[in-house]
Amino acid sequence: MEIEGEKMFEVDLGNLMAYDSHYTIPSQQSREELVKECLQKGTELVQAIADSLFTLPSTEDVDGPLVKLPPPTTKLPREKHMPRPRPPTKWEEFAKKKGIIKRKKDKVVFDEQSETWKRRHGYDHANDEEAIPIIEAKPTDDPDEDPFAKRRQDKKGRVDKQEKNRLQNLKNAAKFGDLPSHVQLAATSLPITGTQAVQKKVTKDELGNVAGIASTATASGGKFDKKLPGEKPPKHKGKFRKFPPVAPPAANGKVTGPSEREQTEKILNKILSKNNHDILNVNKAVTVHNVKKEKNRRSDKSKSSATDKKLKPQKKPFKKGGSAKKGNPKAQ
Repeated sequence: MEIEGEKMFEVDLGNLMAYDSHYTIPSQQSREELVKECLQKGTELVQAIADSLFTLPSTEDVDGPLVKLPPPTTKLPREKHMPRPRPPTKWEEFAKKKGIIKRKKDKVVFDEQSETWKRRHGYDHANDEEAIPIIEAKPTDDPDEDPFAKRRQDKKGRVDKQEKNRLQNLKNAAKFGDLPSHVQLAATSLPITGTQAVQKKVTKDELGNVAGIASTATASGGKFDKKLPGEKPPKHKGKFRKFPPVAPPAANGKVTGPSEREQTEKILNKILSKNNHDILNVNKAVTVHNVKKEKNRRSDKSKSSATDKKLKPQKKPFKKGGSAKKGNPKAQ
C-alpha cells in the first residue's frame, strides 16, 4: 500500500503494476476532460511505482543501481488454456514397462573398421554398413542371396517401420489435441486420418498444389526424383518467356514472326525518333567539335614553330673593340 495524503494505491512490484481500487470515473465528462484526468491519474500511479522501487535494497553497477523485484502478488489470468499432457509414444510406454532409463548418447563413437573415432550420425559416420567391402558368410546364409542387397532391404524396412510409428504417434496426439507446433499448420489444411476433429473437405486443386509443392521441394526442383505411377508433372503457374528467332523467317513458313535483329532495330528506331532531341543536343555537339578543332590547330601551330626554330641557323653576336688577329691588314 502506498499512502500519499488522502490517496491510496496498491502497488505490485513483481508485475510493476499499481492501481487504485477506490477510484471511480465520473460519468458526465467531456472527452477532453476524461483524457486529461486519465493522464493525471496514470502519472500518479507511475510515480507510486517509482517511489516503491527506491525503497528496495539495491546494489551498485556500472549502469546504475540494480534492485531485485519481489515475487508478484496479483494473479493474472492466462491467455491460453493450460497445456494438455501429451500422450506417451509406443517406445515411451515400452521403456516405462521395462524400466529403461533414457540417457544421452555420445556424439562420437569408435569405428572398428578404420580404428578411429567418428561421429555417430551423418556423413562419414562410424560403423557404416555401406562402407564395409567384405561381409563374412555364416553357415545359415543362402549362397544364392546377395548379402549387400539384403542389408539394404533390411535398412529400408527399418526406415519404413519408423515412419509408420511416427505417423501413428501423430494420430494419437491429434486425438488429444496436442499436435507438435511444426505440424499444426499442415494439420489445419490436411488433417491426419483418424482424428476426432471435423475434417475439412479438400478440393482437387488444393491436393494438386500440395503435391506440386512436395514434388518440387528438392534442390533440383523435382527433376531427378522418381515419379509415382500415374503422377502428372506439376503445372507451371506463370507465363513462359518467348524469345524471338535469331534467324530471319524461312521461306517454307515454319519460322513465324520477326527475327531478333528486326525487333531490336524497330525498338531502337522508335526510341531515337521519339526522343532524339533529348538524346542528342546538336548545338552542344557543334560547339564541342569547334573547340576540339581549334585546340588541334593551335597544337599543330606550336609544333611547327618549334621545328622551324630548330632548323634556322643561329647568328653569332659581333664583339666590338676586340683585339686584331695576326695577318689581318685591316687591323693594322
